Amino acid sequence: MRLVHLALPLLLAGCAGLPSDNGPRAGTQATLALLETTDLHANVLSYDYYKLQADPALGLERTATLIKQARAEYPNNLLIDNGDALQGTALADYQALVQPVACGDTLAIYKAMNQLKVDIAGIGNHEFNYGLAYLNQVTASHFDVDGVPADAPRCAGPDFPIVLANIYSARTRQPLFTPYRILTREIIANGPEGKPLRATIKIGVIGFTPPGVLSWDKRWLEGKVYAEGVRETAQKYIPQMRAEGADLIVAVSHGGVDGAPYTPQMENANYYLAQVPGVDALLIGHEHLPFPDAASQRAGFNLPGVDKVKGTIYGVPAVMANLWGKHLGVIGLHLTYDGSRWVIDKSRTTVEARSTKQADGSYVAADPAIAALVANEHAATIRYVQTPVGTSDFRMTSYFADVGDISAIELVNQAQTAYVQDYVKANLPQYAALPVLSMASPFKTGAAGVADYTDVKPGAVALNNAADLYLYPNALHAVKLNGAQLKAWLEKSAERFNRIDPAATAPQEQVNTGFAGFNFDMLTNADIRYQIDVTQPVGQRIAGLHYKGAPLSPTQEFLIATNNYRASGGGGFPGLDGSRTVIAAPDSSRDVLIAYIRKTGQLTRAHNGATRSWRFAPVATKGPVVFHSAPNQLDLARAAGLANVSQLKADDGGGKGFALYSIDLSK
Repeated sequence: MRLVHLALPLLLAGCAGLPSDNGPRAGTQATLALLETTDLHANVLSYDYYKLQADPALGLERTATLIKQARAEYPNNLLIDNGDALQGTALADYQALVQPVACGDTLAIYKAMNQLKVDIAGIGNHEFNYGLAYLNQVTASHFDVDGVPADAPRCAGPDFPIVLANIYSARTRQPLFTPYRILTREIIANGPEGKPLRATIKIGVIGFTPPGVLSWDKRWLEGKVYAEGVRETAQKYIPQMRAEGADLIVAVSHGGVDGAPYTPQMENANYYLAQVPGVDALLIGHEHLPFPDAASQRAGFNLPGVDKVKGTIYGVPAVMANLWGKHLGVIGLHLTYDGSRWVIDKSRTTVEARSTKQADGSYVAADPAIAALVANEHAATIRYVQTPVGTSDFRMTSYFADVGDISAIELVNQAQTAYVQDYVKANLPQYAALPVLSMASPFKTGAAGVADYTDVKPGAVALNNAADLYLYPNALHAVKLNGAQLKAWLEKSAERFNRIDPAATAPQEQVNTGFAGFNFDMLTNADIRYQIDVTQPVGQRIAGLHYKGAPLSPTQEFLIATNNYRASGGGGFPGLDGSRTVIAAPDSSRDVLIAYIRKTGQLTRAHNGATRSWRFAPVATKGPVVFHSAPNQLDLARAAGLANVSQLKADDGGGKGFALYSIDLSK
């Protein structure tokens, strides 16, 4: 049976026949499993609302099967969610924005998590995307902050506690959520003589989220809450948790692993959190990757002190369960009572990120109980996303966005540009003389699997297609930059590519997958032309940057449309820290796109999907330059004018269904 809460006597039946070790005695041993979900992003079901089709590669209903298996293997367990559960699908947007969930109703994702009997959860940065009042409602909280009425009722929410230690109310200077909980549990252990018995253990669970959320969701949070650094917060609370009797301390930290020098604003601070005395286990996330991963080339996973095979950071067991329910994190803590406290035997402790994908390529079965719970919400979301807004004569995809196809990007840039131009005309005449540009990126570039690409077919364009083109509920922002700052932005974007050696004869990977596709910002404007020279080092790759046929002046000023995440510092782009924002629009980027499609009506490739601002600088290479995408899509590359792309293998041999393509950089 799973770990039982002392306050729930009905659950003790499975342990009722065992003697109790009131102490316990020195030499008593037990195994406690920490089971992690993270970055579920409201993927309750194995369904892609953007493509309107089932997708067995994702969904909490699949993870549920892994959870059941792990609980059978580890009778003593805690199921912990690491945040970013509430946002990320059309289902989430429907319940937050279209048909807001009623106070007395529970969110679909929380219904599923309640069904799975989650023990405790943390909070990610995306939990704040819909504002504090919404978060207060759906988590059954009572925030004492500006923007949440003091008499707001306590609504339905999850059946489990939520912890977050480093976000504080500006009004009260107290944590927004409970910073930590100490869970008293009765477990099945083995006494010194090897006989099974009942023992009590107290597990302290503390939560953290990236401090950058204050910038990324500034429109919701400014003046209402503030953040503290992850390390300082841990140093403050962990001694307090120990003093209150915590035998073990589990840090639920919605962040990844970064070896840059520590700052209180650090987004992925777990390299330093692991070094705080008293942390016994780390549940991490945010980076949308599995950890441990012996094959990973991610810089953070290859730092000194990080064991990407065993799953430890400075000796602390650490797990990251990828995203969208694709994995379940499992830390099997082997414990021995030494006479005064429970001690982790690190030599016997195991860490795994278990995939829903099985060895034969199939996926574990879905738990049918989950779909039944959310059937009404699921059907309503499908009806909503099928609402038509326009038509298109061409296919908008991101399969080849990394090598020059802008078919899924130009429309976003056009919509953002038009919005900013209209906004300036109506509200900011002092900027009327400045040219308006727009930056957009391919949000879906295969990071989550071979189905993770934008693909909008010709014909009717519906709301689900707009959501496919613009994945996140960002707000539209505009920043004022000069030519030098624009070039620096483009240089950062060009980190998407590995440096290519023209003399190398062995195949070279074109794309740096450690640099997210959603950070590959690009212009699609006939007035701007530039090249990306992948033979040059990072920071020296943008060549031939021209504006209206002449070299771009470093002092030429522009207004550049983007989103709140980028304008406020998301992705670490130089000069973008929120200080250059001149428009913080009340409208979301996706709504701006939908309105533009409605106004345009008929989309055509010639007008909405063919204006490339950038090319690769031509270079002849002795060996092939390769990249990976979905198989047998070469006709899309040709339609986008990419005659220098060829498919080498329909299966690249990586076991994930990708094909191997090459690009001839000399053409």
